[in-house]
Amino acid sequence: MSNSPSPSPLSNDSLSPAGSESNQNSDPARSRFIHSLKGSTQFLSFWVAVALPFVHLPLLTQGLGNPRITLVFLALLGLNVLALYIGRDYNQS
Repeated sequence: MSNSPSPSPLSNDSLSPAGSESNQNSDPARSRFIHSLKGSTQFLSFWVAVALPFVHLPLLTQGLGNPRITLVFLALLGLNVLALYIGRDYNQS
């Protein structure tokens, strides 16, 4: 009886990403469109993430005692985190 772990039926080499190169090369116009859309989305998300903290300041100076203001603040904070995540790789190349 051996205590060595059994090999996995799937290796990482057999798995390919969803947008593999063979699929992207089949339609160059679609590939350019997706690349352009990705770049635009990252650009917009990056600058939204930069600008949103300036919207937070007036809300914080008013105070978060009002539940409606607190909800708006938390929603904007969540949007800022999402924009940071999406725009994190903007202009890295």
